[in-house]
Amino acid sequence: MAEILKFLGIYFLCWFKFIAGPVLGSAAGYGLFTTVSVTVLGMMTSVVIFSLAGQKFKNYLKIKFSKPRPRFTKKNRRIIRIWRKYGEIGIAFLTPLILTPIGGTLIMVSFGVKKSRILSLMFVSSFFWAIFFSLSIESILEIPFFNNLFT
Repeated sequence: MAEILKFLGIYFLCWFKFIAGPVLGSAAGYGLFTTVSVTVLGMMTSVVIFSLAGQKFKNYLKIKFSKPRPRFTKKNRRIIRIWRKYGEIGIAFLTPLILTPIGGTLIMVSFGVKKSRILSLMFVSSFFWAIFFSLSIESILEIPFFNNLFT
């Protein structure tokens, strides 16, 4: 029962913060396959939910918090610059690194990317970064100092 709760905890954290999967999965002693699986599964659950309900969620937030806000903030300009330079592939690539799974999905929905394209790009990106981070963190945990912290 404790293993299931640990797995579900990591899964739900990956909905909101991608890096939680590789870090906590490796720290919990999961192997590469399990860590990558729970990370990709968590991120893709979030991507599916917010790509299907993204526009409705965005409209709800707009109504709920309808203060007049400046359109051209530093953050918005950065997102538009990334979009113009790299497009949907760039947003998908940067989602696990800089953006959250929800944030990256909502940006792609806002720019009108097809849902099937969002799902496929985010899956490839999450799979790549999950393997990269899991292998990196496993090698870091092999260092005696870090190994003693988690045992």
